Amino acid sequence: MKIKITKTHHSRMNETDFEKLGFGEVFSDHMFSMEYRNGEWVSPEIIPFGKIEIYPSLCSLHYGQVVFEGLKAFRAGNRVNVFRPEKYHERLNKSCQRLCIPEVSYDVFITALKELTVLDKEWIPKKKGNSLYIRPFVFASDNFLGVKIADTYRFMIITSPVGSYYKEGINPVKLVTSGEYIRAAKGGLGAAKTPANYASSLLPAQEAKKKGFTQVLWLDGLERKYIEESGAMNVFFRIDNELITPALGGTILEGVTRNTVIHLAKKWDMDVVERRISIDEVLLASNEGRLKEAFGTGTAAVISPVGWIQHESEKITINGGKIGTLSQRLYDEITALQYGEKADTSGWCYSI
Repeated sequence: MKIKITKTHHSRMNETDFEKLGFGEVFSDHMFSMEYRNGEWVSPEIIPFGKIEIYPSLCSLHYGQVVFEGLKAFRAGNRVNVFRPEKYHERLNKSCQRLCIPEVSYDVFITALKELTVLDKEWIPKKKGNSLYIRPFVFASDNFLGVKIADTYRFMIITSPVGSYYKEGINPVKLVTSGEYIRAAKGGLGAAKTPANYASSLLPAQEAKKKGFTQVLWLDGLERKYIEESGAMNVFFRIDNELITPALGGTILEGVTRNTVIHLAKKWDMDVVERRISIDEVLLASNEGRLKEAFGTGTAAVISPVGWIQHESEKITINGGKIGTLSQRLYDEITALQYGEKADTSGWCYSI
């Protein structure tokens, strides 16, 4: 695929404080864009980052036919490592299938990502713990009012130099169960990375933060007792000698970091179990002293230890509110691979 490149005349790098990066607040100089029309993806180009012109009748604004992904690039000596891009591409296409959006080939995906990253490589932070967040997304671009599948689409990639996702960083977070709210139900959009899933989480997350919690711990939509996800993370519980995570079943996002953690834990000869786990089981394990640690996993935070969980009137403290040994080991191992500090024996890093 040949990409037309139009470079910016004015870089904004000098306007960016790389020592005080938030998450997704500043954007690099260029973006990738291509269109889908007449049954094929055409006109790939990289252009200066900026506004895009749309009509107020853009169908995706009204009916939500949009999917997105999020992955990262890291400085690794003289190279740039993009962590597990094939898994993010695979998940993007699964989301596209669920939303009736044309799939994007891996060749298009990785070529666009590579060319954009190379062009804006100076935007990749040098500080350990920071990275270049890469956001591919696809949206329907027809103009109509009426519920139907669109005929035209736009695939874009933007990038952003980022620091820690949570203000706590690698320190433990506080979670509260979802109460009256649900994130997803079987047959819905829970396994797709689409804006609707995140829009529905905003009010519960806002209420949780007002009460002093970092995020919501989502329970299932039917029985309201089985744990599913936490905020934008998958969750794990280390009980006795088992590492337990909720099984995928159509309501949980298939996290790439989740997959990475499962692979590493099995490699370290741990008993890893994917199954339904209720909040009552977690509370009981905590009260009996068998809950050793809990943590969330996600591209943005990598590993986010959980120090406290509140369910209704009961609150538990996990591992004394400190990061657990497994959480720390996983964080150290994954970030060492990403930054090229350890040999990538699994072939997870796409090096540029």
